[in-house]
Amino acid sequence: MGSSEGFWCGDLVRRSKPYIAMTCLQFGYAGMNIITKVSLNHGMSHYVLVVYRHAFATLSIAPFALILERKVRPKMTLAVFFQIFVLAMLGPVIDQNFYYAGLKFTSPTYSCAMSNILPAMTFVMAVICRMEKLDMRKVRCQAKVVGTLVTVAGAMLMTLYKGPLMDLVWSRGARLPPAPGTAAEHADKDWFRGSIFLIIATMAWAALFIIQAYTLKRYTAPLSLTTLICFVGTLQAMVVTFVMEHKTSAWNIGFDMNLLAAAYAGIVTSSIAYYVQGLVIQMRGPVFASAFSPLMMIIVAIMGSFILAEKIYLGGILGAILIVAGLYSVLWGKYKEHQEKEASPIPLAVKGVDGNAPATLVDMEHDDQVEKQKAKENNRDAIAVITPLEQDVAVFVSAPVVEVPMKAN
Repeated sequence: MGSSEGFWCGDLVRRSKPYIAMTCLQFGYAGMNIITKVSLNHGMSHYVLVVYRHAFATLSIAPFALILERKVRPKMTLAVFFQIFVLAMLGPVIDQNFYYAGLKFTSPTYSCAMSNILPAMTFVMAVICRMEKLDMRKVRCQAKVVGTLVTVAGAMLMTLYKGPLMDLVWSRGARLPPAPGTAAEHADKDWFRGSIFLIIATMAWAALFIIQAYTLKRYTAPLSLTTLICFVGTLQAMVVTFVMEHKTSAWNIGFDMNLLAAAYAGIVTSSIAYYVQGLVIQMRGPVFASAFSPLMMIIVAIMGSFILAEKIYLGGILGAILIVAGLYSVLWGKYKEHQEKEASPIPLAVKGVDGNAPATLVDMEHDDQVEKQKAKENNRDAIAVITPLEQDVAVFVSAPVVEVPMKAN
């Protein structure tokens, strides 16, 4: 009885890890939005902020990658390096520069609301790239499509319909102090320009999810991949900053909010977030990871009303309700899909095994151990096939096969 309960608890914890990880990431992203908004209001250049952010990220995660993945790091190829170069361009350079520019012209809550088109963009890109199969005859596919549409509708409602101002108890009498050098009409921001920047940033973010999923199949060292993305992104961002920011004084940084914004964004939302996000994508796919982004908007709306004294309107509350409903619809569809994949064995065609007959992953792991034992007894090399249990797609290999290192936890 006790062993069965322990197994059930262990299985529950294992299944809950992706959900807990992505939820924690949204709190980290929310904190980044609030701190960054304060820093930008005080004159911090978003180009310089991106450079410092990824310099901190590289320094914080590189030691772990060098130590923990020194034995399992795959060989770097030209194709993998090109993918890393593109990932660095999409994430650190395009996504974050445009997102910070949009954040500067709007507000944290508005920026997060606009970024909630991410699940829809990622889902469409995943279908186009054949990473997601869309069969509208199945309820789980219908749930994902409807959930994505409802999520986008909620974000649009929050953006386009304000409604009456909600007088929250904790924000009564609070006032956001004006940033230095800003006029009284600073509150009237360029919303259209900021919206365009945010849409471009979200498109780059969605493309990063898709390409990162492909790259992790080739380069199975997530810590090293994160380090390389941050390092290459730092170099690319420096080039962009030298072109766009001509004042050398913009690089000055002291022990103030600017340093906190760069360090927090680099350590929490770049190094840690990229690594955790990569693991979740490897386990559950890019659509699952992007479906949690609406939570960030709700967290920012609450934190913004406390810290920045942002005004919350009825439209924002109604939009948040729709976003949560759409989020759970998408997650339910992904959960049912994951259940179906776990229930049915994934066939592997391996030359030389039972006349090329299909085998399950469990069978292959068992055959792998038997083959290794025979190799030791006969003093010859073994043909080993090691495949992650939670791989989403079938893998077909033929002998001879080189042993593939297991992914780092």
